[in-house]
Amino acid sequence: MAKKNISFFCSECGFETTGWSGKCPSCGAWNTMTESTRVTGSDKKGLKDSPVHSANQFSWTDSKTTVKLKDAEKDNYVRISSGLPAIDTILGGGITEGSITLIGGEPGIGKSTLLLQLAGTFDSSKGDVFYVSGEESASQIALRADRLGIDKEGITICSLTCFERIAEELLKVQPSLCIIDSIQTLYSENIQGTPGSVSQAREVTAGLVRIAKTNNIPIFLVGHITKDGNIAGPKTLEHMVDTVLYFEGEDLGALRLLRSIKNRFGKSGEICFFEMTEKGLVPVKDFQSILISGHPVNVPGSSLTAAIEGTKAVAVEIQALMTASGYSNAQRMCTGLEKNRVTMLLAVADKFLKLNTPSFDSFINVVGGLKVSDPALDLAILAAVISSVRGIPVKADTMILGEVGLTGELRPVSQLSQRIDCASKSGITTLILPSSCKKTVEKSGVSKDKNVLFKNNDKSTNNCDKISSLECIYADNLSEAVDILFS
Repeated sequence: MAKKNISFFCSECGFETTGWSGKCPSCGAWNTMTESTRVTGSDKKGLKDSPVHSANQFSWTDSKTTVKLKDAEKDNYVRISSGLPAIDTILGGGITEGSITLIGGEPGIGKSTLLLQLAGTFDSSKGDVFYVSGEESASQIALRADRLGIDKEGITICSLTCFERIAEELLKVQPSLCIIDSIQTLYSENIQGTPGSVSQAREVTAGLVRIAKTNNIPIFLVGHITKDGNIAGPKTLEHMVDTVLYFEGEDLGALRLLRSIKNRFGKSGEICFFEMTEKGLVPVKDFQSILISGHPVNVPGSSLTAAIEGTKAVAVEIQALMTASGYSNAQRMCTGLEKNRVTMLLAVADKFLKLNTPSFDSFINVVGGLKVSDPALDLAILAAVISSVRGIPVKADTMILGEVGLTGELRPVSQLSQRIDCASKSGITTLILPSSCKKTVEKSGVSKDKNVLFKNNDKSTNNCDKISSLECIYADNLSEAVDILFS
């Protein structure tokens, strides 16, 4: 006899409990606890007649429960090209068969546009692309496809929202790729709760995972984000899927950033830039310097640095505005940076430079909407702050790299060769580096006569691979770096 168990889930964070409460014990949100019913035990008659049984009954008998690790290494994942080189790169070489990919982002940032372009470029010779849209009708998608110039041949549109009916159609069509737009619009008839609730999203995603793994069908899911910038039910969905991608950027701007947060088949942290045009999202080739194009010259409060995102180095601009505070407690606002990290850096500046930042309202921003957590940006952040306080601009065409310690010392940065290559391609002429990076720079190849950097150790005039003429200036601590920057 089947038995029903009632539990409650928080629609904001996914916290689960057996009793209802007005405030979520985990995230502290009010009126977010929703009821969910689980069916335990067995009821053969009910399962036999239920459409859920036919859609969710998948066999795992083909796979071995235990296997030697040396034998498991012989099975290689099959990757399929998406037709978009930028997507293949961020996924680690292509779309893996049977994988589940979750794409999140703010409304209107380009999630549906990107997936429709993916459906148009994907090789559908082995089966159609099955596009499930719970938010738009087939005619609306066709209009967008015409506007984007997408070949509609090989794309099957499904405008259903019931998971059991979608599963039946999915198993009937046997597509080469499935796109769900969005997971918050789907619901299961076997689960109580409104579409988009944590319980519904979890159960529907679990059913899609079973379909993908047993039939080797790659599935892309679109997930809406909450007011805090997280995918709805993050603890429920993110650990269930294989890959999580986030769209970042300003919806009113043309630049978009797609970041890999999790990837079981490749390296996480990879990024790719897109530009929103009338023809859809176009990959940006010159990504290394796109964020600093048009940066002000000889203006106080601005500095340039290079951040590592995945395997790439990207030149970024840090801007700081320090104004006299009219309150007892000064305001400190950060965009694209960790607030605790910035607070610590301001304390170091107060200690060793007598900057007196508590008397200023601090507004610090990473231009372009990029979110970075690279410690190598510490010195550039402080350079922008000091420049704004003193009203003195940082030297033009200067890139600043260095991690700042609590005692004011400058620590070395990782992946220095990639940052140097990024600086040279961005038109930088001067590099400010910690003294501990000197040996690393010399190993990468430096001409002692003219401070010319080379990509390899061969400095002969015939075989050298010249990057550009870069002057490297080294500093041991924060005070020395400030003297160099503002002398």
